[in-house]
Amino acid sequence: MSAVTPAIVLGGTGYVAGELLRLIAGHPHLETAAAFSDSQPGTPLARAFPQLSSAYPNLAFANLEEIEALLLRPRAPQIALFCAAPHGVAAGLIDRLLSSAEAGGARTHCVDISADFRYSSAAAYEAVYRHPHGAPGRIREFTCAVPEHLPRAPTPHVSHPGCFATAVLLASVPLLALGLSAARFFVTGITGSTGSGRKPTEGTHHPLRHADLYAYGPLAHRHVPEIVRCAKMTTGIDAEFNFVPHSGPFARGIHVTVQAELKKPLTGAQAIDAFASFYKDSPFVRVVDSPPRVKDVATSNYANLTAATNGGTVAVMAVLDNLNKGAAGGAMQWMNRLLGLEESAGLTACAPGWT
Repeated sequence: MSAVTPAIVLGGTGYVAGELLRLIAGHPHLETAAAFSDSQPGTPLARAFPQLSSAYPNLAFANLEEIEALLLRPRAPQIALFCAAPHGVAAGLIDRLLSSAEAGGARTHCVDISADFRYSSAAAYEAVYRHPHGAPGRIREFTCAVPEHLPRAPTPHVSHPGCFATAVLLASVPLLALGLSAARFFVTGITGSTGSGRKPTEGTHHPLRHADLYAYGPLAHRHVPEIVRCAKMTTGIDAEFNFVPHSGPFARGIHVTVQAELKKPLTGAQAIDAFASFYKDSPFVRVVDSPPRVKDVATSNYANLTAATNGGTVAVMAVLDNLNKGAAGGAMQWMNRLLGLEESAGLTACAPGWT
């Protein structure tokens, strides 16, 4: 496919929206038609994202009415809609814009990076996020899965799992699918400060976070129910995940260690071979021989992982970039598929290594 598809980004000035805009700028088959901001319409995009000024020297943020006008009078047969709006806001926004797209007649695919369409029912969502779902009638139109664990989406739209969820699922699903371990996992995860969003808080303020490491929400992180659901959808197994997340002193990246009891003795080399076989057709998952480092993947769409055993226990270590592979990049993988493009289009840039 050589035609260029217009892309619309919802999410204002957030980090994930900025990452989406960066990826679209380098994509061979997408171009940014508009970026929505409810708080800064008319403001130059480059003011919010100076690093993107060469790619978007003249583009300004659009208001909702301008986005709707693009969808009601489409200039292309299909449109890519990316949503990086906050949880609780995204669903209503997506519902309104998909309704406009349906009225306009263009084939529109949406990939949502919020949590609003990660559950199969409004009740399941509301049990975790403690507020009503914004568009329960749209839930059936979305599938939530890591790209590597579902060859194609059975729905017109996709919800991308959270960044921690992506890392944990990449490390744990092969153990379940191949019958290598028990279905009880103990997980430690460390995330960079960009995972907390652009608005400064005490936990992300640099003088407090620099050179520090601390846990938060131990055994109570809100990503756990979606991890359980995605793992079951992929493997049919209702697994248990005991997850302790940590805030790390770096900006970008996630490191997780997943441990479980082996069903039968397995060497480290055998475990690595099993993972390599499982992900042999996954261009963005690299199985390596030694413990992976965050700097090897930071800013890229690649995830590195390895495994170690001591006879009775297996430990799988995985690293990925929280803004790219864990959010915008994974969403781009899905959009490439939905549009019938090569899955790796616009996503093969290497990590710089010295972030």
